[in-house]
Amino acid sequence: MDFRVGLGIDFHRFSPRRKLVLGGVEIPHERGLEGHSDADVLLHAICDALLGAAALGDIGIHFPPGDPAYAGIPSLELLRRVRELLRGSGFAPLQVDATVIAEAPKISPHVAAMREAIAGVLVIPRENVSIKATTPERMGALGREEGIAALAVALIRKEMGSQAPPQAG
Repeated sequence: MDFRVGLGIDFHRFSPRRKLVLGGVEIPHERGLEGHSDADVLLHAICDALLGAAALGDIGIHFPPGDPAYAGIPSLELLRRVRELLRGSGFAPLQVDATVIAEAPKISPHVAAMREAIAGVLVIPRENVSIKATTPERMGALGREEGIAALAVALIRKEMGSQAPPQAG
């Protein structure tokens, strides 16, 4: 079996004019996140981890932030499209492990719903999706509650009988 691992990271500033969506779940909070899509920093990190594992570039290449087609798009839809890109290259997602870095809001009450949403889109068991959170202990921009960051690691495998796409030269 051909297994591959990818790493994703994303940052978004808070915006008072947006709702907060993390892991595909709307979370009650006085501010959302700035971004062209729904600005789901967690799903963006997961998308980059999956794309990186398959050496397919990053989320900005496939869904450019200036493209009106992606204005306000739910990031669960972007994740679905990433899954299709993987499938088109002969890969299947196996596992995701992610960490949200923020002073607020509290993530733990929403983790089960996030895991369910992500597992459903990736078509993997819920127990193969791990979501954790940590605070930056009041250090830096994240500690001042200027935004939220997320890190993700993804494990994928090459489907049996699939050929690797040719490498760009």
